[in-house]
This record gives sequence, C-alpha cells and structure tokens, in this order.
Amino acid sequence: MKLEKERVLPLTLTAIIILVDQLTKAIIVKLSPGMGLIKDVFNNDFLWIYHARNKAIAFSLGDSFPDPIKKIAFVIIPIFVLGFLLWYYFKSDDFTKIQRWAAAGIIGGGLGNIIDRIFRTDGVVDFISIRFYGFLGFDRWPTFNLADSSVVVCCILLFVSIFISSRKKEEVQSNE
Repeated sequence: MKLEKERVLPLTLTAIIILVDQLTKAIIVKLSPGMGLIKDVFNNDFLWIYHARNKAIAFSLGDSFPDPIKKIAFVIIPIFVLGFLLWYYFKSDDFTKIQRWAAAGIIGGGLGNIIDRIFRTDGVVDFISIRFYGFLGFDRWPTFNLADSSVVVCCILLFVSIFISSRKKEEVQSNE
C-alpha cells in the first residue's frame, strides 16, 4: 500500500467533513434541544434550519425496522462498505485525482452519519429543509444534514468522473 501525498491529501477532506458536520449538528442540538423550526433563513420559506432526528436512512426508509436490524443495516453494513471503499482507495491505482477527492467526501459524509447513529440515541441530527415546490410530490425535501449532502454530491461527482474517464479510455482504445 502506497501512502504518497496524492492518496493521503484528499483524506483531509474526509476529516474536514466529519469535523464541520459534527460541529453543525452540535450547534443545532444546543440551540434547539427539542426538535422544531429554528429559523426561516431568507424569510421566504425556501430554506429552513429545522432540528429533526432520523433513526433510519434517507427519506426515513427503515424507520419501522426493529432496533437490532437498524443497528446491522444502518451501522455495521455501512462501516463495512466504507471500510471496503477506504481499502480500495489505498490499494487501487485506478482512481483519478478527482475520484480520490470524491471518495474522500463520501467516506467523510458516511462517517459523519455513522458517528450520530452510534453516539446519538435519538438518531441522526438533520437540520436543512429546502422548499421543493411540489416537485416529485414534495412540498419540502426531506430534512438532511451536511454529511448527507457530502455523500450525495461526491457520489454524483464520482459517477460522472468514472463515466467520463471510461469514455476517454474507449476513445483512446478505438484510436489505436
């Protein structure tokens, strides 16, 4: 396993995401020990800072699962997935620079939410609520946090970069 700068530097993004995610969640919990609306940020109903808890995953999927199943499905399996991603991150020479940064963002966001699932018995702290104007049937998008944002944005970035790099490889191979 090589530990050169190219592989280690993106992991600073992992650490920053975990730190900022946990800091923002701690602030939300401190400002609103219960749950509920804290602030309509722009006074136009678009962005709310709203303290909510989620004991499941995205869109509250799995909320009705028994607690032992939740522990396995939402803590243990994600730890193994992130562990595999981290292992592959260091083992593989296939990642481009942008793909390493995207993987680091996914790992940081994933660990941010796993920390909540392990140490916050009331569930993952969510606090960003955006008006969705009825699109896809949502008046408001389900409340989320910075870790969720990091995972989604970095997954999109990773998939787009994989698609682009595979297209470039195909073009090079067809020109040979």
